Amino acid sequence: MQTKFDELLDFPCDFGFKIMGLTGPTLQDQILAVVQKHAPGDYRPQQRPSSKGNYTSISISVIVHSKEHIELLYRELSAIEDVRYVL
Repeated sequence: MQTKFDELLDFPCDFGFKIMGLTGPTLQDQILAVVQKHAPGDYRPQQRPSSKGNYTSISISVIVHSKEHIELLYRELSAIEDVRYVL
């Protein structure tokens, strides 16, 4: 990835991810498993369903340590089967 996170942020810092995926009973657990694997900590994601309930938006703030750390989390979160977008 060609990003400029290292130019824009002072590490370590809190970085917000917004993940949108298909509504299901395990979506939040899958997201938390990925985050815990790469950035262990106590996280309190906020979950919000779409108007029709087909999709769920999960916002989570993660302490990241480098540009590569952010990019790794983007890749790993995007690889979850039910995830459609990671912002």
